[in-house]
Amino acid sequence: MIYIYDDYAGTHSTSLAAAYHLKQLPTDRKLTKEEILNVNYFNKLTKADFGKIFFHGIDDEGNPVYTIGRKREKLVIPALEDLCLILLDKNNNQERIIFSNTSPTVPFAMTMGGFFSRGLGLDFIGVPLLVIGAKQCCNDVMKVVEYTKKVGRTTTEKVVVLDNKNLNSM
Repeated sequence: MIYIYDDYAGTHSTSLAAAYHLKQLPTDRKLTKEEILNVNYFNKLTKADFGKIFFHGIDDEGNPVYTIGRKREKLVIPALEDLCLILLDKNNNQERIIFSNTSPTVPFAMTMGGFFSRGLGLDFIGVPLLVIGAKQCCNDVMKVVEYTKKVGRTTTEKVVVLDNKNLNSM
């Protein structure tokens, strides 16, 4: 199984999802500012990193976890899905791949924080907003991760794309 979390920039909600997936963050309480800012890749990627796939680690079941920032490009994930299917079929590979969209978890504070910090380079405004946003969305990110892992354990499909738009039904 390969897990790939995706969103607009690939540096905030996806990084949190990867860290939760890899059990690098506590799940029994809200995160601290330090925990948030120490998450791998959190608020560290730039515009040049859009479309790049970043490895975060191997989970406790031996599955690699990645993230990607797709920008507003609605065709990135379908194109990657098709490419994965081609490669899996061509190589007669039984691997399964899960793409999981973390965008529905992103609150307004995180959106604005990312804009100020990554977009405009104004960390003194953006970083505090990102921390507020991360604290607001951590429960939703955990829901997405748990749902993603559940689908990963139960699916027989080679490639699955989760849009995660209905967080309340997870």
